[in-house]
Amino acid sequence: MTERKPINTWLTDMDGVLVHEGQPVPGAKEFLSRLKEAGKPFLVLTNNSIYTPRDLHVRLRAAGLDVPVESIYTSALATAQFLDDQRPGGSAYVLGEAGLTTALHEIGYVLTDLEPDYVVLGETRTYSFTAITTAIRLVNKGARFIATNPDPIGPSTEGALPATGAVAALITKATGVEPYFVGKPNPLMMRNALNTVGGHSESTAMIGDRMDTDVVSGMEAGLYTILVLTGVTSQGEIERYPFRPQRVADSIADLVDMVDLPDLVEG
Repeated sequence: MTERKPINTWLTDMDGVLVHEGQPVPGAKEFLSRLKEAGKPFLVLTNNSIYTPRDLHVRLRAAGLDVPVESIYTSALATAQFLDDQRPGGSAYVLGEAGLTTALHEIGYVLTDLEPDYVVLGETRTYSFTAITTAIRLVNKGARFIATNPDPIGPSTEGALPATGAVAALITKATGVEPYFVGKPNPLMMRNALNTVGGHSESTAMIGDRMDTDVVSGMEAGLYTILVLTGVTSQGEIERYPFRPQRVADSIADLVDMVDLPDLVEG
């Protein structure tokens, strides 16, 4: 095996890595401060398509974490970028929140239920039976089916909530059409993130808390993968998967020293 290059660019998941149930993970503030001190490019990635980067910036700041708006990359942004590459200036029927609709508006997409090019499914806290029925009928009429991510459930203080993947399965069952999932574990999101931050796969690390999204997509994109145990994956579950991260850490606090500071030049 060839020796990897030093890590110059960092990608990290948000929930379960930097924050957990709205609270900062111990060490997250120090890790972000070290990245800024070292001048390392970084992006916080999330499959959550509900919020805009500006919304997430404010939510992270409320948790005591200072992440610039431009350093946040969501599955909604990845989906918009994908659609802009595939069919610029197109149209879509959207089931989702402001994070997704704003991203599509910003690339010049028309949001409509009149013969749209795409049906685009994202996360929402208020899935409407009427809207799902409309989506099914539009897919049956030939609209291409896109989903922001395949996550079947999402967290809440009351317990699990049905998320994008679960609703996508409902539409697929009704239409026989599988969606194209843009977000993790699709390595496309990782490649888009690398292009956004100006990184290279050989010198980029991906930190996540999920084997089935963060680690596998990082691995398939050729990144150095790190699993932290502050989210949904436990140490014992790692062996269930046919692939492994290159490093397992108890939390992001253990990774602060991996961020190389610039050499000090004495005057």
